Amino acid sequence: MAEHNELGKKGEELAIAFLIENDYKILEKNYRYLKAEVDIIAQKGTVLAVVEVKTRSTDYFGDPQDFVNPKKIKLLLSAIDYYVIKKELEVEVRFDIIAIIHKNKTTKIEHIEDAFLHF
Repeated sequence: MAEHNELGKKGEELAIAFLIENDYKILEKNYRYLKAEVDIIAQKGTVLAVVEVKTRSTDYFGDPQDFVNPKKIKLLLSAIDYYVIKKELEVEVRFDIIAIIHKNKTTKIEHIEDAFLHF
């Protein structure tokens, strides 16, 4: 597996642990719908958190969250719309980013709630 794939997988594991530690229930990991992949779907109370995980080994080229583009947002919106309808959920949907910088044994995690309001 390529090094960047391993870093991404490690980032998702760190994000899941972070969410569980903060009282979220993990409903789905790597949920796929058509061309979209949602990294994590989690629930806390009546909020369904759709979480995009961005992991980098450095912030030299920008913060991890800066790499979520409008096309990705559009794909996530369609996937979660389908998911909520299919599961007949009565929830508030929130789109979050968990930005991780993980280098060697040092990890910085930032949870950005309602992240797409900033686009």
